[in-house]
Parts: sequence; structure tokens; C-alpha cells
Amino acid sequence: MTALSGRDFEIVRDPLWDNIRLDGPAMALLDTPAIQRLRYVRQLGHAFLVYPGATHSRFEHALGAYHLTRQAIAILGERGELREISGDDLLVAPLAALLHDIGHYPFSHALEEAGFDSHERLGAARLLEQPLARVLEAQGIPDLAERIAALIRGRSSSPLQGLISGTLDLDKIDYLSRDARSCGVPYGAVDVDRLLASLTVVEVGSDREIGIHEKGISALESLLFAKYQMYRNVYWHHAVRSATCMFKRAVRQAVRDGIVGIEQLQDLTDDAFMQVLIASGRSPLAVAIRARTLYKRALDLPADRVPGMATWIVEDPDLTERVEDRLAVECGLEPGMVLIDFPARDNMLSVDLPVRLRDGSVERITDQGLSGHLGLPGIAEELYGSARRLRVFVAQRVEVGFESIADLVGLKAPEVERRLGRGSLLS
Repeated sequence: MTALSGRDFEIVRDPLWDNIRLDGPAMALLDTPAIQRLRYVRQLGHAFLVYPGATHSRFEHALGAYHLTRQAIAILGERGELREISGDDLLVAPLAALLHDIGHYPFSHALEEAGFDSHERLGAARLLEQPLARVLEAQGIPDLAERIAALIRGRSSSPLQGLISGTLDLDKIDYLSRDARSCGVPYGAVDVDRLLASLTVVEVGSDREIGIHEKGISALESLLFAKYQMYRNVYWHHAVRSATCMFKRAVRQAVRDGIVGIEQLQDLTDDAFMQVLIASGRSPLAVAIRARTLYKRALDLPADRVPGMATWIVEDPDLTERVEDRLAVECGLEPGMVLIDFPARDNMLSVDLPVRLRDGSVERITDQGLSGHLGLPGIAEELYGSARRLRVFVAQRVEVGFESIADLVGLKAPEVERRLGRGSLLS
């Protein structure tokens, strides 16, 4: 990226949005360690092992989200829709977009899946650390850190909350567009100009919030379908998930062994973390990931083949490890050589957004859809199910069949615990 300096701003060249203009507060924040660290945290974790171009960083994405937020505010302002919104809110929202990912661990969302704290909570805490807190305080906006934290965590009363977190948040528009471009796939195509032009501020009861004009509903549908396609083809690609499962297991073991502390996790970058794991000499999984010696699929089933709720794999990483290790022993393998993966994103295609209809009235699109509009919510569960797969990854080929695992995964956690105490999980 090349920066062109002005007196009170800089222009940064971005491969996706071309010119990104940074104002004074953004320039001051950009040079803090919290944001500079994001240069060394990949946006897509281990996806580069499948898509070689997927090495773009969360720093690039943060700039893109900031840029789109400023664009959205400019469009709304030109239409006179921001007159009743405080000037401070108009300054705070772009800064929240710039800072929304500062709490991210290395390698995307893998460690949150492994049971560690959410990046939103960590990001909110990091806003109070120096020198970032000092730079925020210098902007002269009352309670700026707390207001940014509320936007990041989706808890703000600001009418602009929907630009930072929600169905149409600009974070989503940037990452889908940027990820598709970097991976070289057509799946993440989003009609960005139409979506931005369709944004509106609507009154919902006594509140005001971000909504969309009826004319933008087709563009919204393209956004949701792009998200589904990216999960199915990129984020949940089988080799990406194999590497992610191996990494999660490696990190949990490293924490137990004292190789790395939980406090360190949020400060490390991707390559620095891998170096710590490999240098310890006690993480063969990290060595295998670096060499791209990934576990192979022994089972790959669509979600509709899994009965029940299947929540314990997502909610209880400790139980998942115990099941994996029992399966490994039953297959004649060492503990850690069998991994189960059933990724979940319950709100993947969720919709909750006010719509200004052509006659001026306002209705709300939810997961039940809206009469005469947006057919996607009606088939959201089917699309989610087709993107989601139950997989068993193994370090080496085994002659054992894993088909019965689908029934086990569909049970509630107490029943799985009882099965562990009774005998073979494969019989």
C-alpha cells in the first residue's frame, strides 16, 4: 500500500477499493501497536494452504471496513438522513469499523472455536490499554473507548449500530468482497454500490436504526447468497477445516503443556505463534501444518445426515477431545490422531432489518422473510445444511468405518458422556 499525504489526511491505495482516505483520528490510531499487529494476522487463517492468494491481513480488512463506513455516512448525509444523529456518532462509527478486529487471535476464528474468549470482548478490553487508550482520549470525544466497544459488541444505542454489526454491516461487505478477490473465486461477488445507495435511516418505534430501501432487496439477497457460497467453498473447504482442527488441537495442548499462556494468545501474530509452537519441540501438529501434511477425511457427511441438535461439538471442546481420543484408540491410533469437525454458524443467513417500502411505510425482514420479497430466508436452513458437513479427519488411513459417529454427534452431551463410560463408540 502506498500513502499519499495531505495536511489533515492520507490517501492509502487499496487493491479492492482503490483510494481510501484516512482522516486525522484514523491516522493517529493507525500507528498504534494494536492496529499494526493486524498486518501480521491473516484474514482467513489457514485458507492460504488451499487458496495461495488468501494471505491478505486483518489490517487491510480494517481499512476497508473504515472506508465503507465513511462512504455510507457520506451517502446518508447527502440525502439529509443524518440531521437528527449527533456529530459524535458520525465520528465514532468509522473509528469502530477501523478497530473492530483488534481483539482477534492468530489464524482467524480457530481459537474461539477451541473454547477461548471471543475477539469482540478482547477487543473491547484492548481499547483501554496504552498507548491506544491515550490516542482515543486525545480525540476529545466523551467516553470514546466505551462507545466504540459498544458498537463492536453490538450493544450500542447509536442509530449507526447497523453499519458495524448486523445484517448489512460493512465489515461483512468488505470481507466477502476482499476474500473472494484474494482467493480468486467468483463466489463472493456483492453489489456493493447498490447496497450502499440503498441504505437508509428509519424510525422503528421511538428508535432510529439503519435499514434498506425496497429497491436494494435484490442486492441484499446477493450478499446473503455470496456469504453462503463463501462458507461452502472457501471457509469450510475440507482441507481448510482439517488444518483448522489440527491447529485448535495443537494450541489447546500447548496451553496445557505451558508452552504458551492464555494471556499470550491475544498478542501473538500468525507466524510468531507457529514459531513458538514449532520451536518448543513438543507440537508435531504444528510441524505438520507448516509442512502442509494435513489429516485426511475418513468421513464426510452433509448436515442432514446428522440427527438431533449436535451442539456439544461446538459448545464443549473438552468433551470433543475425549471422544476423539477414544475413537483414535479404537482405531489403533495414538490420541490426537483422529479429529471431529462439525462447524456451526447459526446466524449465517439470518436477516433482521427494517425495510422502507416504496409507499414510505416500514416493515421488517426477518428469517421468515417479507411478503413478496427476499425468498432466500425461506430456504436459509436448507442452504446452511448444504454448506455444513460432519467430517472425521485422521492422521493415517484406517480400515474402521466412522458412519456411526453421525448418531453420536446428534446426541446431547450427557448421553455422549454415558457412551464414553460404557464401551466402544464405533459399535
